[in-house]
Amino acid sequence: MCSCRAAGIAAALLCLLLAGCRTRLRDPKTVVFLIDSSPTSLDPRVGTDVQSERIDELLFDGLVDRDEQFRPVPALASTWEQKDPLTWIFHLRHGVRFADGRTLTSHDVVWTIESMRDGTLISPKAAAYASVDSMTEPDDATVVFHLKYPDNFLLRNLATGALGVVPVGSGREFWRNPVGTGSFCFVSQKTDQDVSVERNALSWRSQPRIERVRFAVVPDAITMALELEKGTGDVAINSLPMDALPDLAARQNLRIEDVPGTEVQYLAFNLRDPLLSNVEVRRAIAYAIDRGLIVRTLLRGHAQPAVSLLPPSHWAWTGDVDQYDFDPGRAERLLDAAGYPRGRDGVRFHLAMKTSTTEDARLLSAVLQQELARVGIALDLRSYEFATFYSDVTRGAFQMYSLRWIGGNEQPDIFNYVFETKHFSPGGANRGHYSNPRLDALLEDAAQATAMGQRRKDYVEAQQILARDLPAVNLWYLDTVVVHNQRLADVKASASGSYRFLESARIAP
Repeated sequence: MCSCRAAGIAAALLCLLLAGCRTRLRDPKTVVFLIDSSPTSLDPRVGTDVQSERIDELLFDGLVDRDEQFRPVPALASTWEQKDPLTWIFHLRHGVRFADGRTLTSHDVVWTIESMRDGTLISPKAAAYASVDSMTEPDDATVVFHLKYPDNFLLRNLATGALGVVPVGSGREFWRNPVGTGSFCFVSQKTDQDVSVERNALSWRSQPRIERVRFAVVPDAITMALELEKGTGDVAINSLPMDALPDLAARQNLRIEDVPGTEVQYLAFNLRDPLLSNVEVRRAIAYAIDRGLIVRTLLRGHAQPAVSLLPPSHWAWTGDVDQYDFDPGRAERLLDAAGYPRGRDGVRFHLAMKTSTTEDARLLSAVLQQELARVGIALDLRSYEFATFYSDVTRGAFQMYSLRWIGGNEQPDIFNYVFETKHFSPGGANRGHYSNPRLDALLEDAAQATAMGQRRKDYVEAQQILARDLPAVNLWYLDTVVVHNQRLADVKASASGSYRFLESARIAP
């Protein structure tokens, strides 16, 4: 049985004995993974921020997983079949146990999904299962999904990362002591300090070679870089300023793994706001941002400009859309024509942008403030601790904000989740309350069409509509950059930026 509770006590004693877990005398069998913010919820039904989803992928499994080409492969379900367009049958892997020793059954799968749909807890993921009419359990190892209409995204929404199966009865307080079937199991969490996990001895997967991982919250990027240099931190991913990478690469004790990524940075607007409801204002903002300069300087070339939420290698991606190359003169003309002339002080109007206190967020918001000032828009920055910032975003309490889509944008149902009218927050991620009936119809057709050619046609037009209406600006795709010290070996970064390389990495002797 997983010894998570005992490990938590041992880790606490160790910290006391060593006068802090960040000293050089820390547990040599523990990998210290530096993250810039605490996960908002380690309940996989609730947490949608990057830290929650990445850590949850280590603690929980979905019915299926995805390979490097994002195709479904077995996970908790060893096999599955589609009996007809409205019926999916999943056969569970035998002998799977949760980290506390309970045996996984079909009841757990049904409970996990129903608890998101029936109000047991409020979940932004509930809308992903709107196509499900009912679920039946012929036996403990079989789950049958009966759909209201064909759903091409069901497998995606049942995959690890999108879904984490929890034990029957898990309620609203489950996040305090989450129990899953993943490669690692939960030990402890202290908000704004750390999350500790250890190798799950009961996992059905191959056992990780790392015994324990401590996710240490270090919001300040300079401090994070210093901890990596000193060896008091072992690894960080996509959380260090790009201008720090050359210095870190020169350190003999550090290594950098850099691969093209799928994470997309975007700038979102609240269309209920009187100013931002004007599409010409949104377009002017897009023209005012010099994305190429930001990529070359702030990001040191570790990114590529984006014209869609989907990565360019995706089968549904298109570049045949309206694009907003840097053109401040055009931005000025659009704002003049929209009835927003400059005042005596040169300012046309003020907008507020909410941001978190993380280093990369602060830098980006400061650059955007300068860019928009050039065309007469005064951008007032409101900075908050991440949990507060993210809560405001998910409630729609903002004018503008910038975040990244991580993982979710690797499948085209991202458009449904983010832009369909029926997915207004908090039930979905349409936080800016954008609505376009034609887009809704296209996305519904794509979700049900069986012919790949028709689905691509729908998604191409959808991307063209979004590029014209501009409810959000797609800024760039970030590379996946992993910085780690030499004691951590066999680190294989993935395009999606997942933390699952911890399942195969090891501590070098």
